[in-house]
Amino acid sequence: MRTALSIAGSDSSGGAGIQADIKTMTMNGVYAMSAITALTAQNTTGVTGILEVTPEFLEKQMDAVFTDIRPDAVKIGMVSSAELIKVIAERLQYYKAQNIVVDPVMVATSGSRLLQNEAVSTLIDRLLPIASVVTPNIPEAEVLSGMKIHNKEDMILAAEKICESCKAAVLLKGGHSIGDANDLLYAEGKTYWFKEARIDNPNTHGTGCTLSSAIASNLAKGYDLETSILRAKEYITGALRAMLDLGNGLGPINHSFNLYSEFAKEAK
Repeated sequence: MRTALSIAGSDSSGGAGIQADIKTMTMNGVYAMSAITALTAQNTTGVTGILEVTPEFLEKQMDAVFTDIRPDAVKIGMVSSAELIKVIAERLQYYKAQNIVVDPVMVATSGSRLLQNEAVSTLIDRLLPIASVVTPNIPEAEVLSGMKIHNKEDMILAAEKICESCKAAVLLKGGHSIGDANDLLYAEGKTYWFKEARIDNPNTHGTGCTLSSAIASNLAKGYDLETSILRAKEYITGALRAMLDLGNGLGPINHSFNLYSEFAKEAK
């Protein structure tokens, strides 16, 4: 079985972060491991507390994984401080990690800030350049590119700017745009659109974590980047269409993963 490592924060509600990553990786047929960057007190409506691990302890977690069960792919999610970002970049380079997917989590779906302002430059300078693909949403891409994004032409220009600065492929997620959920892959000077109709589902907590983890899972299994993104998009679209609510209609996306198990079985 292929293996994947998630480096991210823990979500106490189970719909995003490490918990979402492990569920997604498991359902996509790879063995999931984790290095936790922070504990969070959160649910689908907001984040009420963040308790970071120390850089030394994060390093120990990563060493424990790489020296025993080497990951075939690595997904990086919430990392809130510059010190933790430096540790992640140094350890991944030390172990010559491959298939690195960076989801530059800056703000939670609920609107809560998850990345310290001073850590943004460290993310750009140290972590993005070693990524295989970076998966920002539109607000995150605006920060990374230094420009506003209003339409598809802006998406292309922003993705090009991010790619030029970090030398990694960029999957700019269009879920924050109006009318559709089309995502743009910009890689090696070429653009690829992954078109999908917007699904009217309020259960969107953890969708970014789910998509990036599914991409990492497919990269771990040997698929190329374009195919890995296509399979990941199909997986998350199926989960959204399942429309599972957890009583209040605001349940996290990953609690619907069981309803989409048939696709996951095929993905294995």
